[in-house]
Amino acid sequence: MNPGEGPYPSFVDLLEREGALAGTSWGLFPDPTRGTPSFITPQAVLAARTCIRTGTAFGLDYPADAFDPGMSLKRGAPRHTIYSSHPAHRDDFLDGYYLQGSSQIDGLRHRRADDAGFYNGTPDDRITAGTPDLGIQEWADHPIVGRGVLVDLAGQGAPIDHAAGEALGLDLIEGALAAQSVNLRQGDILMLHTGWCEWFLGLAPEGKQRLRDSRLATGVAQSEEFVAWAWDHQLALVAADNFAVECLPAVPASPYRESAPNDHGMMHQQLLAKLGMPLGELWRLGPLARHMSSAGQWDAFITIKPLNITGGTGSPANATALV
Repeated sequence: MNPGEGPYPSFVDLLEREGALAGTSWGLFPDPTRGTPSFITPQAVLAARTCIRTGTAFGLDYPADAFDPGMSLKRGAPRHTIYSSHPAHRDDFLDGYYLQGSSQIDGLRHRRADDAGFYNGTPDDRITAGTPDLGIQEWADHPIVGRGVLVDLAGQGAPIDHAAGEALGLDLIEGALAAQSVNLRQGDILMLHTGWCEWFLGLAPEGKQRLRDSRLATGVAQSEEFVAWAWDHQLALVAADNFAVECLPAVPASPYRESAPNDHGMMHQQLLAKLGMPLGELWRLGPLARHMSSAGQWDAFITIKPLNITGGTGSPANATALV
């Protein structure tokens, strides 16, 4: 599809909306709380069936305790306990389970825009435990299902410098799509394969700790061009196999340093709170990328079914690819 095609305004037009609506998609979707997964129509879901060519399934989640330690300063690995009430019974529970501690999807209440508020102008006092507004259950009740496109950034040119937290520009993404001969469609689930997760998990514990202390992480370079590109291509979701989709720290030239001071210039506020575009982080994309590279096919039928937790700010992605 061509950017700006269809019934929705272009990103340039979004910027011209009045007042707090400037740069947002607030009020544009039939379901005001679903966000950009609304781009996926029933016809798009049916068309995505053609992506299933071999009947092979790939789970895109790492174990819940895979990132221990991880890059987060607060999210630790859950503690798993198994107990029994009698010799024939076993049950279990988790303690300290951070819902975004491993492969996950950010919900729309995960970020508030410093200059505009929560998505669709949802009042701050509605973003509490137990309230449903913008909760992750929106995508559990009606899962995100459609065509996924994997962009193999790790397979383009020089190796990515993960130790330095390389910032990956939009030109690299567009170049990879061109090299893979892939065209994006309305409602696509974009998956960026950087190789970061496999690289990070291969480090010794002390190496992981040093990287966490450095606050350097590979990801998409912050720019208005990337935000506009994601919206104008009507992507349903952007996911990556790295810590935050975007790089840490934000690039010095980030246009969001003034509008998003609490996030130090990150794009999360623009994508989540303003556009309603969910982000997938720490996805397990290596095996899928290797299969796709061998097959020469870069799209898949994707299902994303978050945990049904009323008011959750995020969740394990529970993502599956069928190819």
